[in-house]
Amino acid sequence: MERTERDELFCSILNEELVCALGCTEPIAVAFAAALARETLGCEPEHIEATCSGNIIKNVKSVTVPNSDGMAGIEAATVLGAVGGDASSALEVLEHVSDADIDRTRELLAQDGYCSVALAHNVPNLYIKVCAQAAGHEAEVVVVDHHTNVVLCALDGVARSGSLSAARGCMDAEDEADAGRGDALRELTLDAIMDFARSGSIDAARAALERQIELNSAISDEGLTNPWGAQVGKTLLASRYDDVACRARARAAAGSDARMNGCSMPVVIVCGSGNQGITACMPVVEYARKLCIPHEGLLRALALSDLVAVHVKSYIGALSAFCGVVCAACGAGAAITWMAGGSPEQVGETIVNTLGNVGGIVCDGAKSSCAAKISAAVDAAILGHDMAMAGRGFRAGEGLVQRTVEETIASMGYVGRVGMKPTDEEILNIMIGKTEVDC
Repeated sequence: MERTERDELFCSILNEELVCALGCTEPIAVAFAAALARETLGCEPEHIEATCSGNIIKNVKSVTVPNSDGMAGIEAATVLGAVGGDASSALEVLEHVSDADIDRTRELLAQDGYCSVALAHNVPNLYIKVCAQAAGHEAEVVVVDHHTNVVLCALDGVARSGSLSAARGCMDAEDEADAGRGDALRELTLDAIMDFARSGSIDAARAALERQIELNSAISDEGLTNPWGAQVGKTLLASRYDDVACRARARAAAGSDARMNGCSMPVVIVCGSGNQGITACMPVVEYARKLCIPHEGLLRALALSDLVAVHVKSYIGALSAFCGVVCAACGAGAAITWMAGGSPEQVGETIVNTLGNVGGIVCDGAKSSCAAKISAAVDAAILGHDMAMAGRGFRAGEGLVQRTVEETIASMGYVGRVGMKPTDEEILNIMIGKTEVDC
Protein backbone atom coordinates (compact mmCIF):
# COMPACT_ATOMS: atom_id res chain seq x y z
CA MET A 1 0.00 0.00 0.00
CA GLU A 2 1.35 3.43 -0.99
CA ARG A 3 2.08 5.78 1.89
CA THR A 4 -0.46 8.37 0.75
CA GLU A 5 -3.17 5.71 0.48
CA ARG A 6 -2.19 4.34 3.88
CA ASP A 7 -2.29 7.79 5.46
CA GLU A 8 -5.79 8.38 4.11
CA LEU A 9 -6.88 5.00 5.42
CA PHE A 10 -5.45 5.54 8.91
CA CYS A 11 -6.95 9.03 9.11
CA SER A 12 -10.28 7.53 8.06
CA ILE A 13 -10.05 5.00 10.91
CA LEU A 14 -9.29 7.79 13.37
CA ASN A 15 -12.22 9.90 12.15
CA GLU A 16 -14.60 6.93 12.41
CA GLU A 17 -13.37 6.08 15.91
CA LEU A 18 -12.97 9.52 17.47
CA VAL A 19 -16.59 10.62 17.76
CA CYS A 20 -18.32 12.48 20.56
CA ALA A 21 -20.51 10.72 23.11
CA LEU A 22 -22.44 11.98 26.09
CA GLY A 23 -22.05 9.57 28.98
CA CYS A 24 -21.39 5.83 28.94
CA THR A 25 -21.89 4.59 25.38
CA GLU A 26 -24.07 1.56 26.21
CA PRO A 27 -26.96 3.43 27.94
CA ILE A 28 -26.59 6.11 25.30
CA ALA A 29 -26.96 3.50 22.55
CA VAL A 30 -30.13 2.24 24.26
CA ALA A 31 -31.45 5.81 24.49
CA PHE A 32 -30.57 6.37 20.82
CA ALA A 33 -32.53 3.27 19.76
CA ALA A 34 -35.48 4.34 21.92
CA ALA A 35 -35.45 7.89 20.52
CA LEU A 36 -35.43 6.52 16.98
CA ALA A 37 -38.29 4.14 17.84
CA ARG A 38 -40.37 7.00 19.23
CA GLU A 39 -39.66 9.10 16.11
CA THR A 40 -40.69 6.20 13.89
CA LEU A 41 -43.86 5.65 15.92
CA GLY A 42 -44.69 9.34 15.69
CA CYS A 43 -45.90 9.78 19.27
CA GLU A 44 -45.06 8.94 22.87
CA PRO A 45 -45.22 5.15 23.34
CA GLU A 46 -47.95 3.60 25.46
CA HIS A 47 -45.55 0.72 26.17
CA ILE A 48 -41.88 0.22 25.36
CA GLU A 49 -39.63 -2.82 25.52
CA ALA A 50 -35.86 -3.14 25.30
CA THR A 51 -34.37 -6.52 24.44
CA CYS A 52 -30.60 -6.50 24.82
CA SER A 53 -27.57 -8.74 24.76
CA GLY A 54 -25.99 -9.70 28.05
CA ASN A 55 -23.09 -7.31 27.51
CA ILE A 56 -25.44 -4.36 27.04
CA ILE A 57 -27.38 -5.28 30.17
CA LYS A 58 -24.12 -5.69 32.09
CA ASN A 59 -22.80 -2.28 31.00
CA VAL A 60 -26.04 -0.38 31.63
CA LYS A 61 -27.20 -1.96 34.89
CA SER A 62 -25.23 0.20 37.32
CA VAL A 63 -24.14 3.27 35.39
CA THR A 64 -25.82 6.66 35.73
CA VAL A 65 -27.61 7.88 32.60
CA PRO A 66 -26.38 11.39 31.70
CA ASN A 67 -28.79 14.32 31.99
CA SER A 68 -31.20 12.09 33.94
CA ASP A 69 -30.89 13.65 37.40
CA GLY A 70 -29.21 10.52 38.74
CA MET A 71 -31.31 7.74 37.21
CA ALA A 72 -29.55 4.52 36.24
CA GLY A 73 -30.24 1.34 34.31
CA ILE A 74 -31.79 0.20 31.05
CA GLU A 75 -35.35 1.25 31.93
CA ALA A 76 -34.24 4.81 32.63
CA ALA A 77 -32.12 5.01 29.46
CA THR A 78 -34.93 3.58 27.34
CA VAL A 79 -37.72 5.81 28.65
CA LEU A 80 -35.66 8.99 28.78
CA GLY A 81 -34.50 8.37 25.22
CA ALA A 82 -38.09 7.90 24.08
CA VAL A 83 -39.36 10.93 25.98
CA GLY A 84 -36.65 13.52 25.42
CA GLY A 85 -34.00 12.04 23.15
CA ASP A 86 -32.95 13.47 19.79
CA ALA A 87 -31.88 10.55 17.59
CA SER A 88 -30.28 12.91 15.06
CA SER A 89 -27.60 13.63 17.68
CA ALA A 90 -26.54 9.94 17.74
CA LEU A 91 -24.32 9.36 20.78
CA GLU A 92 -25.24 12.81 22.11
CA VAL A 93 -28.92 11.85 22.00
CA LEU A 94 -29.64 13.10 25.54
CA GLU A 95 -27.81 16.42 25.24
CA HIS A 96 -30.95 18.58 25.23
CA VAL A 97 -33.14 16.70 27.69
CA SER A 98 -35.29 19.11 29.74
CA ASP A 99 -36.48 19.04 33.34
CA ALA A 100 -39.95 18.29 32.01
CA ASP A 101 -38.56 15.28 30.14
CA ILE A 102 -36.97 14.00 33.34
CA ASP A 103 -40.20 14.46 35.29
CA ARG A 104 -42.18 12.64 32.59
CA THR A 105 -39.62 9.82 32.58
CA ARG A 106 -39.96 9.33 36.33
CA GLU A 107 -43.75 9.36 35.98
CA LEU A 108 -43.69 6.67 33.27
CA LEU A 109 -41.14 4.52 35.13
CA ALA A 110 -43.47 4.53 38.12
CA GLN A 111 -46.23 2.97 36.01
CA ASP A 112 -46.24 -0.78 36.48
CA GLY A 113 -45.24 -2.53 33.25
CA TYR A 114 -44.70 0.60 31.15
CA CYS A 115 -41.14 -0.39 30.26
CA SER A 116 -39.99 -3.99 30.15
CA VAL A 117 -36.48 -5.37 29.64
CA ALA A 118 -35.56 -8.78 28.26
CA LEU A 119 -32.30 -10.65 27.71
CA ALA A 120 -31.63 -11.57 24.07
CA HIS A 121 -30.02 -14.95 23.43
CA ASN A 122 -27.77 -16.05 20.55
CA VAL A 123 -27.15 -12.50 19.35
CA PRO A 124 -23.97 -10.43 18.86
CA ASN A 125 -22.34 -9.05 22.01
CA LEU A 126 -23.64 -5.58 21.13
CA TYR A 127 -27.34 -5.99 20.39
CA ILE A 128 -30.26 -3.69 21.21
CA LYS A 129 -33.86 -4.05 20.07
CA VAL A 130 -36.43 -1.46 21.13
CA CYS A 131 -40.12 -1.97 20.40
CA ALA A 132 -42.51 0.91 21.08
CA GLN A 133 -46.31 0.59 20.85
CA ALA A 134 -49.09 3.19 20.72
CA ALA A 135 -52.57 3.46 19.15
CA GLY A 136 -52.35 -0.02 17.66
CA HIS A 137 -49.04 0.59 15.93
CA GLU A 138 -45.55 -0.72 16.73
CA ALA A 139 -42.13 0.68 15.87
CA GLU A 140 -39.07 -1.56 16.02
CA VAL A 141 -35.42 -0.50 15.99
CA VAL A 142 -32.47 -2.90 16.08
CA VAL A 143 -28.86 -1.83 16.70
CA VAL A 144 -26.07 -4.37 16.18
CA ASP A 145 -22.26 -4.48 16.54
CA HIS A 146 -21.70 -0.70 16.74
CA HIS A 147 -23.51 1.74 18.99
CA THR A 148 -25.37 3.57 16.19
CA ASN A 149 -25.39 0.78 13.59
CA VAL A 150 -29.14 0.54 12.91
CA VAL A 151 -29.86 -2.64 10.95
CA LEU A 152 -33.65 -2.38 11.22
CA CYS A 153 -36.04 0.54 11.61
CA ALA A 154 -39.62 -0.54 10.96
CA LEU A 155 -43.19 0.59 11.55
CA ASP A 156 -45.79 -2.19 11.80
CA GLY A 157 -43.30 -4.63 10.34
CA VAL A 158 -42.45 -2.51 7.29
CA ALA A 159 -38.84 -1.31 7.11
CA ARG A 160 -38.46 2.42 6.65
CA SER A 161 -35.61 3.48 4.39
CA GLY A 162 -36.34 7.18 4.10
CA SER A 163 -36.33 8.06 7.78
CA LEU A 164 -33.56 9.25 10.05
CA SER A 165 -32.21 5.71 10.25
CA ALA A 166 -31.10 5.92 6.63
CA ALA A 167 -29.40 9.24 7.30
CA ARG A 168 -27.56 7.64 10.20
CA GLY A 169 -26.07 5.19 7.75
CA CYS A 170 -27.86 1.97 8.56
CA MET A 171 -28.94 -0.45 5.82
CA ASP A 172 -26.76 -0.58 2.69
CA ALA A 173 -24.42 2.30 3.56
CA GLU A 174 -23.62 0.78 6.94
CA ASP A 175 -22.96 -2.62 5.38
CA GLU A 176 -20.48 -1.03 2.99
CA ALA A 177 -18.83 0.87 5.85
CA ASP A 178 -18.46 -2.30 7.91
CA ALA A 179 -16.89 -4.16 4.99
CA GLY A 180 -14.48 -1.29 4.39
CA ARG A 181 -13.71 -1.08 8.08
CA GLY A 182 -12.74 -4.76 8.17
CA ASP A 183 -10.37 -4.25 5.26
CA ALA A 184 -8.92 -1.14 6.90
CA LEU A 185 -8.25 -2.83 10.24
CA ARG A 186 -6.27 -5.55 8.49
CA GLU A 187 -3.80 -2.87 7.42
CA LEU A 188 -3.09 -1.94 11.04
CA THR A 189 0.21 -3.29 12.30
CA LEU A 190 2.46 -1.75 14.90
CA ASP A 191 5.17 -1.04 12.34
CA ALA A 192 2.70 0.69 10.00
CA ILE A 193 1.20 2.69 12.87
CA MET A 194 4.62 3.90 14.03
CA ASP A 195 5.64 4.86 10.48
CA PHE A 196 2.39 6.80 10.11
CA ALA A 197 2.92 8.58 13.42
CA ARG A 198 6.51 9.42 12.54
CA SER A 199 6.16 10.76 9.01
CA GLY A 200 2.65 10.26 7.65
CA SER A 201 0.13 13.00 6.96
CA ILE A 202 -2.28 13.34 9.89
CA ASP A 203 -4.01 16.43 8.49
CA ALA A 204 -7.27 14.67 7.68
CA ALA A 205 -7.61 13.53 11.31
CA ARG A 206 -6.16 16.62 12.96
CA ALA A 207 -9.51 18.10 13.98
CA ALA A 208 -10.63 14.83 15.59
CA LEU A 209 -7.38 14.54 17.55
CA GLU A 210 -7.60 18.15 18.72
CA ARG A 211 -11.19 17.56 19.85
CA GLN A 212 -10.12 14.44 21.75
CA ILE A 213 -7.55 16.44 23.71
CA GLU A 214 -9.95 19.32 24.37
CA LEU A 215 -13.04 17.39 25.47
CA ASN A 216 -11.31 14.59 27.35
CA SER A 217 -9.08 17.05 29.19
CA ALA A 218 -12.17 19.02 30.18
CA ILE A 219 -14.01 16.05 31.70
CA SER A 220 -10.80 14.96 33.41
CA ASP A 221 -10.55 18.41 35.00
CA GLU A 222 -14.19 18.08 36.08
CA GLY A 223 -13.48 14.74 37.73
CA LEU A 224 -10.54 16.23 39.60
CA THR A 225 -12.50 19.30 40.70
CA ASN A 226 -15.78 17.84 41.91
CA PRO A 227 -16.70 14.73 43.96
CA TRP A 228 -17.85 12.33 41.24
CA GLY A 229 -18.27 8.66 42.08
CA ALA A 230 -15.54 7.02 44.13
CA GLN A 231 -13.16 9.92 43.35
CA VAL A 232 -10.34 7.65 42.19
CA GLY A 233 -8.61 10.44 40.29
CA LYS A 234 -8.79 12.89 43.21
CA THR A 235 -7.47 10.20 45.56
CA LEU A 236 -4.49 9.49 43.33
CA LEU A 237 -3.65 13.12 42.73
CA ALA A 238 -3.77 13.93 46.45
CA SER A 239 -1.07 11.36 47.14
CA ARG A 240 1.72 12.09 44.65
CA TYR A 241 0.94 15.18 42.59
CA ASP A 242 4.55 15.76 41.49
CA ASP A 243 4.87 12.28 39.99
CA VAL A 244 4.06 12.26 36.26
CA ALA A 245 3.10 8.59 36.40
CA CYS A 246 0.60 9.32 39.15
CA ARG A 247 -0.76 12.35 37.27
CA ALA A 248 -1.21 10.24 34.14
CA ARG A 249 -3.23 7.68 36.09
CA ALA A 250 -5.22 10.37 37.94
CA ARG A 251 -6.12 12.38 34.83
CA ALA A 252 -7.41 9.26 33.07
CA ALA A 253 -9.27 7.92 36.09
CA ALA A 254 -10.87 11.28 36.88
CA GLY A 255 -12.55 11.46 33.50
CA SER A 256 -14.11 8.08 34.19
CA ASP A 257 -15.11 9.14 37.70
CA ALA A 258 -17.22 11.88 36.15
CA ARG A 259 -18.73 10.09 33.15
CA MET A 260 -19.60 6.86 34.98
CA ASN A 261 -21.58 8.86 37.50
CA GLY A 262 -23.74 10.98 35.24
CA CYS A 263 -21.60 13.94 34.20
CA SER A 264 -23.23 15.49 31.14
CA MET A 265 -19.97 16.65 29.53
CA PRO A 266 -19.16 15.00 26.17
CA VAL A 267 -16.11 12.84 25.60
CA VAL A 268 -14.34 11.61 22.48
CA ILE A 269 -14.47 7.84 22.34
CA VAL A 270 -12.22 5.21 20.79
CA CYS A 271 -13.12 1.56 20.24
CA GLY A 272 -16.72 2.58 20.97
CA SER A 273 -15.87 3.56 24.55
CA GLY A 274 -15.46 6.87 26.33
CA ASN A 275 -13.35 5.26 29.04
CA GLN A 276 -11.02 3.94 26.37
CA GLY A 277 -10.97 7.31 24.61
CA ILE A 278 -9.92 8.97 27.86
CA THR A 279 -7.36 6.26 28.70
CA ALA A 280 -5.72 6.49 25.29
CA CYS A 281 -5.51 10.29 25.59
CA MET A 282 -4.83 11.67 29.05
CA PRO A 283 -1.60 9.78 29.93
CA VAL A 284 -0.19 10.86 26.56
CA VAL A 285 -1.09 14.49 27.29
CA GLU A 286 0.59 14.34 30.71
CA TYR A 287 3.79 12.73 29.46
CA ALA A 288 3.97 15.11 26.49
CA ARG A 289 3.92 17.99 28.96
CA LYS A 290 6.62 16.36 31.10
CA LEU A 291 8.82 15.56 28.10
CA CYS A 292 8.27 19.03 26.54
CA ILE A 293 6.89 17.50 23.34
CA PRO A 294 5.70 20.11 20.79
CA HIS A 295 1.99 20.14 20.02
CA GLU A 296 2.51 18.49 16.64
CA GLY A 297 4.40 15.70 18.37
CA LEU A 298 1.57 15.30 20.86
CA LEU A 299 -0.98 14.94 18.05
CA ARG A 300 1.15 12.30 16.35
CA ALA A 301 1.70 10.44 19.61
CA LEU A 302 -2.05 10.53 20.25
CA ALA A 303 -2.71 9.15 16.77
CA LEU A 304 -0.32 6.32 17.58
CA SER A 305 -2.05 5.67 20.90
CA ASP A 306 -5.53 5.59 19.37
CA LEU A 307 -4.53 3.33 16.49
CA VAL A 308 -2.71 0.89 18.76
CA ALA A 309 -5.82 0.73 20.94
CA VAL A 310 -7.97 0.01 17.88
CA HIS A 311 -5.47 -2.60 16.68
CA VAL A 312 -5.39 -4.49 19.98
CA LYS A 313 -9.16 -4.22 20.49
CA SER A 314 -9.95 -5.44 16.96
CA TYR A 315 -8.95 -8.98 17.98
CA ILE A 316 -11.47 -8.98 20.84
CA GLY A 317 -14.61 -7.39 19.43
CA ALA A 318 -17.04 -4.75 20.62
CA LEU A 319 -17.93 -6.06 24.09
CA SER A 320 -16.58 -8.98 26.11
CA ALA A 321 -15.38 -10.01 29.56
CA PHE A 322 -11.99 -8.50 28.67
CA CYS A 323 -11.70 -4.98 30.09
CA GLY A 324 -11.19 -2.76 27.06
CA VAL A 325 -9.22 -0.09 28.90
CA VAL A 326 -6.27 -2.51 28.80
CA CYS A 327 -6.24 -2.07 25.02
CA ALA A 328 -6.30 1.71 25.39
CA ALA A 329 -3.56 1.57 28.02
CA CYS A 330 -1.41 -0.40 25.54
CA GLY A 331 -1.84 2.52 23.15
CA ALA A 332 -0.96 5.10 25.79
CA GLY A 333 2.11 3.14 26.90
CA ALA A 334 3.30 2.73 23.32
CA ALA A 335 2.90 6.47 22.71
CA ILE A 336 4.81 7.32 25.89
CA THR A 337 7.72 5.11 24.84
CA TRP A 338 7.63 6.63 21.36
CA MET A 339 7.70 10.19 22.74
CA ALA A 340 10.57 9.23 25.06
CA GLY A 341 12.69 8.25 22.06
CA GLY A 342 12.23 4.52 22.40
CA SER A 343 13.07 2.26 19.48
CA PRO A 344 10.36 0.41 17.55
CA GLU A 345 11.40 -2.70 19.48
CA GLN A 346 10.92 -0.89 22.78
CA VAL A 347 7.49 0.37 21.72
CA GLY A 348 6.53 -3.22 20.97
CA GLU A 349 7.96 -4.41 24.27
CA THR A 350 5.85 -1.84 26.10
CA ILE A 351 2.70 -3.38 24.62
CA VAL A 352 3.85 -6.93 25.39
CA ASN A 353 4.76 -6.00 28.96
CA THR A 354 1.35 -4.38 29.47
CA LEU A 355 -0.61 -7.33 28.10
CA GLY A 356 1.55 -9.77 30.06
CA ASN A 357 0.64 -7.93 33.23
CA VAL A 358 -3.04 -6.89 33.17
CA GLY A 359 -4.43 -8.79 30.19
CA GLY A 360 -6.81 -10.64 32.49
CA ILE A 361 -8.79 -7.73 33.98
CA VAL A 362 -12.46 -8.63 33.66
CA CYS A 363 -15.30 -6.34 32.68
CA ASP A 364 -18.18 -6.57 35.12
CA GLY A 365 -20.12 -3.67 33.70
CA ALA A 366 -19.87 0.10 33.57
CA LYS A 367 -19.77 1.75 37.00
CA SER A 368 -17.57 3.72 39.41
CA SER A 369 -14.86 1.05 39.66
CA CYS A 370 -14.06 1.49 35.97
CA ALA A 371 -11.96 4.47 37.05
CA ALA A 372 -9.87 2.21 39.30
CA LYS A 373 -9.40 -0.28 36.46
CA ILE A 374 -8.21 2.56 34.25
CA SER A 375 -5.69 3.51 36.93
CA ALA A 376 -4.46 -0.08 37.14
CA ALA A 377 -4.18 -0.44 33.37
CA VAL A 378 -2.31 2.85 32.94
CA ASP A 379 -0.02 1.89 35.82
CA ALA A 380 0.78 -1.38 34.04
CA ALA A 381 1.44 0.49 30.79
CA ILE A 382 3.84 2.88 32.52
CA LEU A 383 5.62 -0.04 34.18
CA GLY A 384 5.76 -1.70 30.75
CA HIS A 385 7.30 1.48 29.35
CA ASP A 386 9.86 1.72 32.15
CA MET A 387 10.83 -1.93 31.71
CA ALA A 388 11.14 -1.60 27.93
CA MET A 389 13.34 1.49 28.19
CA ALA A 390 15.59 -0.45 30.58
CA GLY A 391 15.81 -3.39 28.19
CA ARG A 392 13.64 -5.65 30.33
CA GLY A 393 10.47 -7.49 29.47
CA PHE A 394 8.40 -10.64 29.42
CA ARG A 395 9.59 -13.25 26.96
CA ALA A 396 8.06 -15.67 24.49
CA GLY A 397 6.65 -18.77 26.12
CA GLU A 398 5.81 -17.01 29.38
CA GLY A 399 2.06 -17.40 29.58
CA LEU A 400 0.36 -15.83 26.57
CA VAL A 401 3.46 -13.93 25.43
CA GLN A 402 4.46 -15.05 21.94
CA ARG A 403 7.50 -14.57 19.68
CA THR A 404 6.42 -11.18 18.33
CA VAL A 405 4.27 -8.30 19.50
CA GLU A 406 1.71 -9.02 16.77
CA GLU A 407 1.44 -12.67 17.83
CA THR A 408 1.09 -11.63 21.47
CA ILE A 409 -1.71 -9.19 20.59
CA ALA A 410 -3.46 -11.94 18.64
CA SER A 411 -3.11 -14.51 21.43
CA MET A 412 -4.47 -12.12 24.03
CA GLY A 413 -7.29 -11.18 21.67
CA TYR A 414 -8.24 -14.82 21.23
CA VAL A 415 -8.49 -15.26 24.99
CA GLY A 416 -10.63 -12.13 25.28
CA ARG A 417 -12.92 -13.07 22.40
CA VAL A 418 -13.19 -16.85 22.84
CA GLY A 419 -11.62 -17.95 26.10
CA MET A 420 -13.42 -15.43 28.29
CA LYS A 421 -16.87 -15.95 26.76
CA PRO A 422 -17.94 -18.41 29.51
CA THR A 423 -16.56 -15.95 32.07
CA ASP A 424 -18.71 -13.23 30.55
CA GLU A 425 -21.82 -15.39 30.88
CA GLU A 426 -21.13 -16.20 34.53
CA ILE A 427 -20.47 -12.53 35.36
CA LEU A 428 -23.85 -11.64 33.87
CA ASN A 429 -25.60 -14.49 35.72
CA ILE A 430 -24.26 -13.18 39.03
CA MET A 431 -25.15 -9.57 38.22
CA ILE A 432 -28.76 -10.34 37.29
CA GLY A 433 -29.21 -12.72 40.23
CA LYS A 434 -29.50 -15.88 38.14
CA THR A 435 -26.53 -17.40 40.00
CA GLU A 436 -26.12 -17.23 43.76
CA VAL A 437 -22.55 -17.46 45.03
CA ASP A 438 -22.01 -19.45 48.21
CA CYS A 439 -19.97 -17.70 50.88
